[in-house]
Formats: sequence, C-alpha cells, structure tokens
Amino acid sequence: MAHTQRIPPGRAGRTWLRRRLETAVRGREQLDRKLRILLPEQERLRIQVDRRRRDWATTTATARTWLLRATLLGGQDAIRHATAERPIPVEIVWTTVMGVRYPTDVRVGVEDVNDENPPGNAAIRPATVSFRAALIAGVWAAASEEALRLIDAEIATTRRRLRALDKQLLPWLRDALTAVELSLEQAEQEDGMRLRRATN
Repeated sequence: MAHTQRIPPGRAGRTWLRRRLETAVRGREQLDRKLRILLPEQERLRIQVDRRRRDWATTTATARTWLLRATLLGGQDAIRHATAERPIPVEIVWTTVMGVRYPTDVRVGVEDVNDENPPGNAAIRPATVSFRAALIAGVWAAASEEALRLIDAEIATTRRRLRALDKQLLPWLRDALTAVELSLEQAEQEDGMRLRRATN
C-alpha cells in the first residue's frame, strides 16, 4: 500500500501509527454518532414529505375545481382581474444539524382575501383562498423534499466514509502498527542477545 512510504522508521513510526489510529477511531465514532442522529431525522422527513405531498395534491385539486367554477361563471376576464398584481414573497428558514444545512420552515406572504373588493363572481373568492392554500402546501412540500434530499445525500456520504474507514484505513493502520511493533520487538531481542554476548 502507498501509505507505507510515509511511516517514519523505528519508535517514531510506532508513535506515528498509534496517533493516526486513535484519530481514525475517534473519527469513526463521530461518523457513527452522526449517522445515529441523522437516521431518525431522515425517517421523520420521509413521513413529513408523504403527508405534505398529499396535502399539496388535495389543495391543488380543490383549487382547480374552484378555478373551473370561476371561469365558467365569469370567463377569463374574471380570472385576470382576480390575479395578484405582484409576486408572493416566500422565505425559507434553514437549520443545521450535524453539519447538514436543510430547510425546516417556510413563510409565505399571502394576504387575506380583501372583503372590500367584491369578487367578479361567487366562485372567485373561494378560488383565491384555495389557490393560496395550494401555494402554501406546495412550498411546504418542496421544502420538505429538499430537506429529505439533503439528509439522504449526507447519510450516503457518511456511510461511504464509514466503509472506507472500516474496510481500508483502520485495517491498514492496525496491520502496519502490528508489523512495526513486531519489528521493534525483534530488534530489541537482537540487541539484548548482542549485549549478552558482549558481556560474556
């Protein structure tokens, strides 16, 4: 393995390997802890995404029904007059857990239906309310899906790193440390034998 060229010779090599082995073991523990924290969050987000997708589908279907009613009662002109004149602001609130930044809350700047302006027909106001509900549900669904995507990606990366530690780095460090310790032990025995011969 290419790592062997970097090991210092003798006792310095043993110290070098022990430090790296301790660091790798601590790193492995941290990755394992991270995984134990992220997995329940992943499951919670999966449930949340399913619920929010259903909410979005339900509110969208309701909004389409009211749009059809409003169009049938007042035509395209009634729909055009009821359309918002400016974009609706959306704010996404993010949080960071174990180094993963993902959306946890949304704020949609929808205004209440203005009762002072009479609707073009009886279906406009319910259509407006239902489209606002669909917009909020859609933003929540999108934020939840993005959060789940980011958590899924981080879990996959963490698992890859754990596998690399378990299958490659930790075994290599342990084997290299064993080899260095055997070499040092053998050198000490040889030195002891030389000293005994020299004293005889």
